[in-house]
Amino acid sequence: MTDRSVIVYGLFMVRPREFDRDAALEQAMRVFWARGFAATSTADLVEAMGIARQSLYNAFGDKRRLYLEALETYQRRTTAGHLKRLNDPASPTEGVRDLLSGLIVEDDGLRAMGCMGVGAIAEFSTSDPELTALRAKVAALLRKRLTDRIREGQAVGEFDQGTSPTEAAAFIQMTMSGIQLAARGGVAAKDLRTMARFAVDRLKAI
Repeated sequence: MTDRSVIVYGLFMVRPREFDRDAALEQAMRVFWARGFAATSTADLVEAMGIARQSLYNAFGDKRRLYLEALETYQRRTTAGHLKRLNDPASPTEGVRDLLSGLIVEDDGLRAMGCMGVGAIAEFSTSDPELTALRAKVAALLRKRLTDRIREGQAVGEFDQGTSPTEAAAFIQMTMSGIQLAARGGVAAKDLRTMARFAVDRLKAI
């Protein structure tokens, strides 16, 4: 290749377009929220993210790797919110109530998007070890703190002392999944609040 050819080649080389990786991931998350993993195509993703297909592969890997990163980001964000609502009130009862009620929003769009973790369980069950391990890690972190708060509530007479704290924590986590799934199914917010209130009442001391 002559010097002149090198110059001309350099002028016409197409450089990869830079993009905001975090913003692109956020858009991918929204697509996965709305459609789930199986129904989302790579074309859907690149259109929503506003990047080229090769840029997606270079930055995130294939669709599955992108989904894993989106799910991990979603779970890290939502778990931080769960723990804050659970920990902020001085009363353990109020903490558990806030944890559950924080899952309930009036906006239908937000309600539908707020259960990517539940969506992963519905799509993959335990068939994907990597996804299962990711969910289990997050669930264990929340269950430990829930168990501690329930013990605190028992110590101050708010919760029934005959209840197993670990079983109660598991019950609250299953209630959380139920609320999120019901929200995606279109159950009214007032009915979700009734479910949340009933769950907290089951823990109270008589």
